[in-house]
Order: sequence, then C-alpha cells, then structure tokens
Amino acid sequence: MSPQRLIRRIGAALLTLWVAATLNFVLFRTIPGDAVSSLRCQRCTPAFRELLRHQLGLDRPLIVQYLYYLRDLLHGDLGQSVSSHRPVTTQLLQPLLATLPMLLLGTIAALLLGVIAGSLAAWRHNTLTDRGLTLTSLILYSMPAQWLGLMLVMYVAFTVGLPVAGLHSPSLGVLEPASWSDSLIDRVQHMVLPSATLGIILFGQFALITRSSLLSALGEDHVLTARAKGLSPLSAVFRHALPNALLPLVTITAQTFGYIVGGAVVIESVFSYPGIGLAVMDAISSRDYPTLQGAFLLLTAAVIVANLIADLLYPKIDPRVGAAS
Repeated sequence: MSPQRLIRRIGAALLTLWVAATLNFVLFRTIPGDAVSSLRCQRCTPAFRELLRHQLGLDRPLIVQYLYYLRDLLHGDLGQSVSSHRPVTTQLLQPLLATLPMLLLGTIAALLLGVIAGSLAAWRHNTLTDRGLTLTSLILYSMPAQWLGLMLVMYVAFTVGLPVAGLHSPSLGVLEPASWSDSLIDRVQHMVLPSATLGIILFGQFALITRSSLLSALGEDHVLTARAKGLSPLSAVFRHALPNALLPLVTITAQTFGYIVGGAVVIESVFSYPGIGLAVMDAISSRDYPTLQGAFLLLTAAVIVANLIADLLYPKIDPRVGAAS
C-alpha cells in the first residue's frame, strides 16, 4: 500500500470521527434539559444544581463548551459521570473489557461456521443441502436477540447447567482461593450463552453473504477456466472462488461491528451481563448524559476504526483493489 493512500484513508477516518464527535455533542445539547436538570435526588436544591452545572461547564456558551469538549477528547477525557461522579472513561473501561471477550467469542465462532456453511451451500448449489442451509440461515438471521436469549435461558441453560447471569459465580473463591484455571473456566461458562445468542444471529448473516459471494465468484472467468481443465468443484470453491469472495465478507463484518457492539445492549440486559450494554442501560435509567455521550462516541469510534481496518485489508485480500486505487 502506498503511503499516500494510507494517509488519505487515515485522514478520512479522522475527519469522520470529528464529524461524529460534533454530532454527538450537538445531540445531547438539543434534547430538552441537560445532565443536571434530569437528576433526581433529595439534596438537589436549585443552588446545588447551579453549582453542579457550573462544575460541569454547562453554564458556558455552547461554542466554549464545544471547544472544551474537543480539547478533553484529545486528552482522552470523556467527561465525568453525574450519577457516580467518576470519570466516564474509567466507568466505561471495565464494562468494555468484560464485553469484548464475549463479543469476540461469538463473532469468531459465527464467522468460521458461517463461512463453512456458506461455502457448502454454494458448492452444493440448487441441492437439498443448499436449500436447507439457506433456509436455516434466514431463520437464524431474522431471530430477535432478546427472544433468542430468553429461549436459551429457558430451554438450554438449566439442561446443560450453564449460568444465566453475571460475570462470575458468587461462590467462587469464598471457601478457598480459586486457581486461575478455575476462574477462567467459570468466566467462559458465563460467556457461553451471551456469546451463543450473538453468534447464532451473526452465523445466519455470514452464511448468506458467503453463499452469495461465492456463487458470484464461481461464475468468474478464471474459475470457469480452472473447472474446464478438470478442477473439482470443491477445489474450485476453496482454492479459487473463496479468496475472491472474502471482500464482501470483510465489508459486512466491518459495517456490522457497530451492531455487534451495540447489540450487546439487548443481549447483556437479558443475561444481566455486566458489560458495556448493561452500563448503557443503567445510564439511560439514571439519565446520566455524560456517560451516554461517552458510550455513543465509543461505539461510533469502534465502527470507524473497524471500517478503516477493513479498508486497509482490501489490497491484501485482493491486489486489484490496491492497483485500482
């Protein structure tokens, strides 16, 4: 990749991030009230509210608030939570670290199984296998996350003995110190059901995209030439067509990254999983505007970074993209 192209892509990502941060600032200034007026407490007298509004800088002109907002962002400061009086960065860091392993487990499993199922459906095109896999993928992709999570809790969790809430067992390490292996196993057991809920839905999407991309790639000239020379259909799929079909899959994965992180809001609410989704729900309940503003910006930045990484990977996957740009 040329340095000029790299600079253009990074510059476009930074410009998009600045626009997103500006819209995020405007959004929370246009809704009725502010972070202080929404507080509900016995000691929230008018004098206390004015003092808190002054501490948060809400009594300054909007342009001054915006400049301070950008300055704080450049220093990694997302503001201060109104409900807990802790820095928003600190308040969101621990839930984010709890969410990421769960998301990675579900996404990687869905990606691997989806590519295998989509490739098998494309290989067995217009057969009973293709129709069965396509119908199954459509059904799984259309399932609401909260409904699927409840079904797993009701019919799977107690059958196989998996925990349905929390990040770790309350009894772990109470009677005797728990080893790192016991803690790891307990942590993975608590991640299984939330990850499975996310993975089942993403599996349907990845399988359908892989099947569609492979069917298109199988009709390209170089694949047809290889088939004419005697290459087996299975080798044509995995050796020639699949590498060319990865571009749409990378694009969809990057575009859905925001949904993957944002979808944790519903999934973590079902399983009471103390991650970024549950932190957002708690901030909505307490009307903690600074925390919500920081969480929304964090989710937006995740989408922008994911798309930037996908854009930089395109020339590695298909050199024709780098040559065209």
